[in-house]
Amino acid sequence: MTFSDLQASALQLNALYEQLETRKYGRTWTTQELALGFVGDVGDLAKLIQANAGIRTIDDCKAKLGHELSDCLWSIMVLADKCGIDLEAEFVENTRGLADHLRSELGT
Repeated sequence: MTFSDLQASALQLNALYEQLETRKYGRTWTTQELALGFVGDVGDLAKLIQANAGIRTIDDCKAKLGHELSDCLWSIMVLADKCGIDLEAEFVENTRGLADHLRSELGT
């Protein structure tokens, strides 16, 4: 699956969530509410990372960790879309710039 495929899947899922939100609440979540949901997912992710390192005890940690990482990726893709950010282009540019900086620091 390509990045574009992943992003399309994330946005399709978000469209379904928006239909459900409209039915249940009469409106869709705002970008701010999506960001708050993401913050909650990041907190859950941090606890699972600790469990994976043996610092916490969480049953079925590895499976839950994969799920939470996926939830976080979904949130980032949806938030980028809602904010008009081309995440793929930003990621490529950012990682290229960081790699160039690190190579410079390493003298390679």
